[in-house]
Amino acid sequence: MYDIFDKFYENIIEYNLINKNDNIVAGISGGIDSVVLFDLLVRLMNIIDYNLYVAHVNHGVRGDEADRDERFVEKLSQRYNIPFYSRKVDMNGYAKEKKISSEEAGRILRYEFFRKILNDVGGGKIAVAHNKNDQAETVMLRIIRGTGIDGLRGMQFQTQDIIRPILNIKRNELEEYLTAHKLDHVEDYTNVETVYQRNKIRLELFPYIEENFNPNIVNSLYRLSKNAQIDSDALDIIAEKKYNLLVKKKDNNSIIIEGALLNKELPAIKNRIIRKAIFCLCNDIIDIEKKHIELVTDLLEKNMTGKSLNITKGIVARISYGNLYLELSNQPIKTVFKPKELSIGENIVEELGLKLMIEEIDLKDVKYNLTNTKYFDYDKIEWPIILRTRRENDIFYPLGLGGKKKLKKYFIDKKIPQEERDRIPLVCDSNNIIWIIGYDISDIFKITNKTQRVLKMQYQKY
Repeated sequence: MYDIFDKFYENIIEYNLINKNDNIVAGISGGIDSVVLFDLLVRLMNIIDYNLYVAHVNHGVRGDEADRDERFVEKLSQRYNIPFYSRKVDMNGYAKEKKISSEEAGRILRYEFFRKILNDVGGGKIAVAHNKNDQAETVMLRIIRGTGIDGLRGMQFQTQDIIRPILNIKRNELEEYLTAHKLDHVEDYTNVETVYQRNKIRLELFPYIEENFNPNIVNSLYRLSKNAQIDSDALDIIAEKKYNLLVKKKDNNSIIIEGALLNKELPAIKNRIIRKAIFCLCNDIIDIEKKHIELVTDLLEKNMTGKSLNITKGIVARISYGNLYLELSNQPIKTVFKPKELSIGENIVEELGLKLMIEEIDLKDVKYNLTNTKYFDYDKIEWPIILRTRRENDIFYPLGLGGKKKLKKYFIDKKIPQEERDRIPLVCDSNNIIWIIGYDISDIFKITNKTQRVLKMQYQKY
C-alpha cells in the first residue's frame, strides 16, 4: 500500500525542512490535514531527533464545537507526550478592529501565537498542513485577483520560519492515509460554508472546472506554480545583483536608491528592486500589491522632487536630488547630537556610531588620498576643537575655492538632502569649521610649505 510518509520524508530532506535538534511548532486544528501532518511528524521523530510542540488556536467563532476541537488536539498531543499550547482569540473582533477580513485576522493571530511559542522554546520553525489542493486554491484565488508571476508561485515549502512538508500531497491522499492508519479527527462546519472565497473555489469552482474543462485542475495549477517559481527565481537573482549595485545607503529606517539608474531597468527588474527595498524595511511583503509598486515607479519616472507618498505599512517614498528614498514614517529621526569637545587620542561619539582619532604627526608621514583621513596645519587651529552640527549663518571656506561660502549653500551645491544636513558632523575650532566629516576640509587649515606641525584626523563608523 502506498504510504505518503515517503513523499513527506523526501520533502523534509530535499528542502532541508527539519534537522537534528530543531524546534518545530506544529499548527494543529484537529481537521484531516493537520492530524495527518501531526502523525507524519511523530513518525519522523523515530528518524530525526528533533523537538516537536503542538499549537492550537481557538478562534472563538464556533462556540462549544471550537472548545471540542481544542480538547481533541490536547488529548492527541498527550497520547504521544508532545507539549501542547493553546490560545483562545476573538478573530472577528480583531478583524473588525483592524478593518481586515476574518481570514486575514485568523492568519495574523495564529502566527503571532506560534511565534510566541517559538520564542519561548528558543527559536525554530512552524509546520503547517498546507497541501497541493491548498496550493491550487491559492493560485486560483490570485489569478482571479489579477496576480503577476510572483503571485503564481503560490506557497513555498519554506517561507522564512514557516515550513509546509505536505505541500505536494493531494487532499484525497491525506484522506486515504487517515483511513488506512485509523486516525481520529474533528470536522469544522465552516469548511463547507461558501461564505469564504477559498471555500467557494474548493466547493463550487473546482468541481465545475473538473466536470467541464479539466479533471486535473489541481495538478495543473500546482504545475503552474512550479513553473512560475522557476522564472520568478531567475528574475530575483538578476534583481538582487542590481539592487546591491543601485543602493547608495541603507539602515533600519531608510533605503536610498540611485534613481536615474533604477529608472533605466526593465519594469520586471525595477519592480523587484522596489519590492526588495520594502521587504528590507518592514520584513514583510504581505499586502504589498502592484498598485503600491506603481505609485513608487510613477514618482520615480516623473522625477517628482520634493513630493512624498505614503505607500503602505508606514512606508514613505520620495525623490530628492534624483535619488529614491524609501523610509519608515513611524520611525523617529535620530536626534541631533550635542557638541562634544575633542582631544588628542581616541574620541567616541556614540550618538553617531563614530570613532575619531586625532594625533600630531611629522610632515613626512602625511599620506594623501585616504578617504577617511585628513591632515591640517596644527598651528592654525585655535583650541579647543569641538564636534557639532550646523548653526544658523555658518560660514565655510572649501578647500581650493579661494573664498567663503554659506554652509547652507555648500550643502545645496553638494546636493545633500535637507533632512540629512542637521546630522552631518562638523569639526570646528573657536572661529571656523575645520572639516565637514565625509566631505571637505577648510582651505584655512590646509597644509602648505610653511607648515611646521601636522594634525591628523581619522574617522571610522562602528
